[in-house]
Amino acid sequence: MTRHARIPTDIGELTAVLDEASGRGTVLVGLYFPGHWTLPDPRTFGPPTDGAEPVLEALADQLGEYLRGRRRDFDLPVELRGGEHHRRVWERLARIPYGQTLTYGGLAAELGGAAQAIGRAVGANPVSIVVPCHRVVGADGSLTGYAGGLERKRRLLALERPSAAELGALF
Repeated sequence: MTRHARIPTDIGELTAVLDEASGRGTVLVGLYFPGHWTLPDPRTFGPPTDGAEPVLEALADQLGEYLRGRRRDFDLPVELRGGEHHRRVWERLARIPYGQTLTYGGLAAELGGAAQAIGRAVGANPVSIVVPCHRVVGADGSLTGYAGGLERKRRLLALERPSAAELGALF
């Protein structure tokens, strides 16, 4: 049964969508920002969760750790639902290392197809942050398009690549 919950974070209240996957139990199928550009119809999110959800608790904990700079990767059961092209793009996004970026053109060259088609698939990523679409940038390194807004994208990238001055302040 599909269900959802809202998770308060430093970058806004995120909506997590959970569902059951054959043989895998509960999986995360969506993580959306307030004002998300490509938000599916919220009626497809199912009812609010009505009890303890281990996947949801793990997501909230791991998001908090990530946003405090204490986690680089997520260890959650995720199921990426979409067409074959979109899933290929999202699976590749999941392999972009923490603190690194890749361009839309680079993704297109690697996966085949036009950068615009890659951009549409990146923009339709249903599991923001966990599948790090914020790590995709324009050809010149510029911040372009982000379903959660460019300020959030800027903040997530800055979190992953702090300047030397910011690093000095941490110690």
